[in-house]
Amino acid sequence: MLAFCGLDRCSVDANGRIKLSPRVMEDFARRGSDVVLHCLPEGAVAVYPEDIYLAMRSAVPDPAKRAAESMVFRRSLRRFGAWSQSQRISAQGRITLPPEYREHAGLVPGGDVMVVGNEIGVEIWSRERWLEEQKMILEHERVKGEREMESDLETDRGV
Repeated sequence: MLAFCGLDRCSVDANGRIKLSPRVMEDFARRGSDVVLHCLPEGAVAVYPEDIYLAMRSAVPDPAKRAAESMVFRRSLRRFGAWSQSQRISAQGRITLPPEYREHAGLVPGGDVMVVGNEIGVEIWSRERWLEEQKMILEHERVKGEREMESDLETDRGV
């Protein structure tokens, strides 16, 4: 069975919580209820199982040495440190988004929210931003496909 795939529409309650669908809850339950919220530069909040987040962060060899040598790397650490937070999914399937995270993602109480599977977790988007992101993704794929086809035709013509 595919994990962390699909798209759900829900809303943010007055306390800044969203309720995950049973399907998404089941995906997280397979990995434990500890998750990490992480604000994405695209304007959404990712929710990763803790083990996935730790694997993402441990991929950098010798982070202390790199931090001592690189301002760019220190900025990356700041971004991840400031915009990541551990949390536990409630028994009812709710996640509370901190106010700063809601502000970053443009999420407002009562507003439409899209919970988007990304195969390693989910992303929480305002509906408006998600629709913009979808347009950008589809346009990118269209242009990429046209370039691929043009390259293929050039190869066929011996150009």
